[in-house]
Amino acid sequence: MSTSSLRPAVFLDRDGTLNVQVIRDGKPYPPATLEAFQLFPGVPEACRALRHAGFALVVATNQPDVGRGAQRREVVEAMHARLLALVPEIERIEVCYDPGRGETSRRRKPEPGMLLDAAAALGLDLARSWMVGDRWRDIECGQRAGVRTVHIDFGYTETMSAPPDFVVGSFAEAVDRILKVTRRQDAGPTGN
Repeated sequence: MSTSSLRPAVFLDRDGTLNVQVIRDGKPYPPATLEAFQLFPGVPEACRALRHAGFALVVATNQPDVGRGAQRREVVEAMHARLLALVPEIERIEVCYDPGRGETSRRRKPEPGMLLDAAAALGLDLARSWMVGDRWRDIECGQRAGVRTVHIDFGYTETMSAPPDFVVGSFAEAVDRILKVTRRQDAGPTGN
């Protein structure tokens, strides 16, 4: 496939990016039940704007509680079915269930495997793509895959391993930033 036929993408973390996370002691956790799975306000509309701008949308999420035996895979899959029903613009959901013990999976963020696999499957141009997430793992994963990064900063008690390209306060702000940067680039050197 020639590079001219490749599409740009926005890779999206799930918990704390698209849906409301549970915060305990300054650290984020995924919702435990389907009933607790709720999107942040404006997520469907923001995703529609990204698709309208020509981006493929791919969720890339670590769900290690399944690998640890603390969450049932069926519950996570039910959350993903709900996410796809609420945001049909999402083309693909990449999930890593690896609990992170011992040797790290090439797909477990911060490793870039989920992004690389989706890019190969969907014909995506990583050089024109983005990663949006609320954790250091998301940002490092995006950087390792060669995409620009947007960090949604909730003030967690964790340290970023590398600075993101942009820091914002919400998913809507992240989408706005991506669209503004893309419009500027499309306008060329004389555009504002």
